[in-house]
Amino acid sequence: MSELATFHADIKAILEQARNKARSAVNAAMVEAYWLIGQRIVQEEQRGSSRAVYGERLLANLSRALSASLGKGFSYANLRNFRQFYLTYPDQAFCYTACSKLSWSHNRLIMREEDPKARAYYLAESVSQQWTVRQLERNLQSRSFQRLLSSRGEAKTGSETILEPLDDFIKDPYVLEFLQLPESGQFKESDLEQAIIDELQKFLLELGKGFSFVARQMRISTETSHFFMDLVFYNYLLKCFVIIDLKTGKLTHQDIGQMDMYVRMFDDLKRGEDDNPTIGIILCDSKDETIVKYSVIQESRQLFASKYQRILPTEAELIAEIEREKRLIGGRSHARPLTDEPDENTP
Repeated sequence: MSELATFHADIKAILEQARNKARSAVNAAMVEAYWLIGQRIVQEEQRGSSRAVYGERLLANLSRALSASLGKGFSYANLRNFRQFYLTYPDQAFCYTACSKLSWSHNRLIMREEDPKARAYYLAESVSQQWTVRQLERNLQSRSFQRLLSSRGEAKTGSETILEPLDDFIKDPYVLEFLQLPESGQFKESDLEQAIIDELQKFLLELGKGFSFVARQMRISTETSHFFMDLVFYNYLLKCFVIIDLKTGKLTHQDIGQMDMYVRMFDDLKRGEDDNPTIGIILCDSKDETIVKYSVIQESRQLFASKYQRILPTEAELIAEIEREKRLIGGRSHARPLTDEPDENTP
């Protein structure tokens, strides 16, 4: 690049950075304003003798007044959203530090989540992973937070829920509606693999944070045999390789034994000195929980069996599936830690 081109590029970068800061500042100011409006509405409502009736009339009158003087953006529905925003986050300091980092469209979606832990998760992930509004909406619809919890169950100390390192990465089930697989009937594992490769970016988003693609059909050879692993990823946050074995039928004990062997071989032949132990995920169409319960998966922190959904289920269907998984796998929270090192907090 010539000196003149470099000069032009530097000026453009400065302007773009300034515009981004300006957009961020305007967005933060508007989110704070909406919170203050919500607070003021609630304060005014509490002066009425009949809150419900008074509140309805108050918002309708306010909407007409603001729309007449300030234009669009102050409909009755929007004012109700501002009110709900304040009621959801009554702590002003938290709202200013967390919510103001996201657009109002993000916040409007997140505040409808009833579970406080889930709201905190979606707030944090939207910021750190820079989710678009569309990505956030899909993760909410597919109950991403609840599916993460269902893969291992929750460990609890008193009233506090503790997520182990892997609980924030492994889901059950995975929702793969973007692959446009047939809703019923059998298809080849090679077809599933190709569909994932064709939609790799969306699959990475569904896997979650920190995943990068390494290879498909990776060969590992011993003195006498060759073995091929369907999909291999690396997670830079967990600092480990992740092997995914695709199964279009029901999970069998042979599938679990094969994955256990793959993980052991990969650790022995491919894992680097600074890498944590390899994780193996068997992604299957369905599974027999009796087989899972009495297999090596029950005790291993490196092996997982997760189902995949071909279509985006309804919220009720997802809740039922997640609750079923949590009941069946809840006892696995006592398995050994991810790393080879002892837990320094263990007495």
